Amino acid sequence: MTAKKSRPALGALVFFGLAFAVSIYFIFAAVQGDYGLFRRVEIAAAKSQLEAELAALEAEVAEMENLTRRLSDSYLDLDLLDQQARDVLGLLRADEIVIR
Repeated sequence: MTAKKSRPALGALVFFGLAFAVSIYFIFAAVQGDYGLFRRVEIAAAKSQLEAELAALEAEVAEMENLTRRLSDSYLDLDLLDQQARDVLGLLRADEIVIR
């Protein structure tokens, strides 16, 4: 009696080869693709950066609103008015000396 060596069928090898290639493609797309893990990390980093920028801009807007309110007709801060006249218009009092 001779034992027959059985080799896997060529169709089965092709099937598993194609299944492996397709699974590698989908794994790559899940990690590197437009909606993959790396892109998700980039979007999260950009989001946190933009949130920090938004907080800084909101603080700047609040400061400008405060300055605007302090120079309004209903509430006038004389110290701020004096500072703005000096900075913007370059005005000085008669008893002041300018050193540059």
